[in-house]
Amino acid sequence: MTIKERVFSGMQPTGSLHLGNYLGAMLQWIELQKTHECIYCVVDLHAITVWQEPAELRRSIRQVTAAYIAAGLDPEKSILFNQSQVSAHAELAWIFNCVARLGWLGRMTQFKEKAGKDREKASVGLYAYPNLMAADILAYKATHVPVGDDQKQHLELSRDIAQKFNNDYREQIESIGYTDGIFFPQPEPVITGPATRVMSLRDGTKKMSKSDPSDLSRINLTDDKDTIAKKVQKAKTDPEPLPSEPDGLKGRPEAENLVGIYAALVGDPVTKVLTDVGGAQFSSFKKTLAEAAVERLAPLTSEAARMMQDPAGIDRILADGSERARELAAPIMAEVKEIVGFIHY
Repeated sequence: MTIKERVFSGMQPTGSLHLGNYLGAMLQWIELQKTHECIYCVVDLHAITVWQEPAELRRSIRQVTAAYIAAGLDPEKSILFNQSQVSAHAELAWIFNCVARLGWLGRMTQFKEKAGKDREKASVGLYAYPNLMAADILAYKATHVPVGDDQKQHLELSRDIAQKFNNDYREQIESIGYTDGIFFPQPEPVITGPATRVMSLRDGTKKMSKSDPSDLSRINLTDDKDTIAKKVQKAKTDPEPLPSEPDGLKGRPEAENLVGIYAALVGDPVTKVLTDVGGAQFSSFKKTLAEAAVERLAPLTSEAARMMQDPAGIDRILADGSERARELAAPIMAEVKEIVGFIHY
């Protein structure tokens, strides 16, 4: 049976989206919607694996949606919705809880990092959320998933779950018309874009993150131009001038990060940027970088803020996207229930 190419990805509504989200994922999403059927989700079920204040969560769901659209996602071309409105995610996650093995989840490094020394106090949801991520993807039989390097392990788990489901239920899958025994596809990672790994402004060895306690470590998509300039000026650097060739960035993580960010913002390769700025001091380069960041992000920030003045309008977009997502997931879930042996009407 021919498998249709379909893209799925999403972000959590926890904290403000930042420059790393924009350069590392959202620009890629915008390009993909030109060539693929795309489903982009605000993954609010994932958000509650740790405590969220309910009113703040609702505001954050709308804020992330506004940022998606302001960045260029078209809710007419792509399906845009929040995860909790489509029950297939939770239903399929439970089935996958019964397919995945404890040993698989025990190897997930992100749980170890997030739970830390208090893993016994972590929620079951935090431990099992890679199964929900698999359900997010496979509820639509998505074939391609834009991911960062830190999510590749979870996508591998999704592939393992898909394969085990296909193997465990091969006879039932074939009996409903899938003669090759393949019900769920093996989703492929898509790791491209102008800056696939944007690092912290305070530590070039760590990824830019919403969870970093220092707000100076990231440029939020809600920051005004003065805040952006301040954060760039305070970004960690080293005392050496900028090199004129990429080899000169080796062993200089902060320099490599700032040059990479600037290259992505202006759409030039790193080689050209270094040809232009080689020999310059960071004091002058930071001013140029701040100007580029403000020029690129200011229209996005302004449009997202405008949309947040009309929360009902955002809700209508999410409701429409949710209805379209349910229509895609419903026949897939009906077949899943048939395959597993549930009685359903």
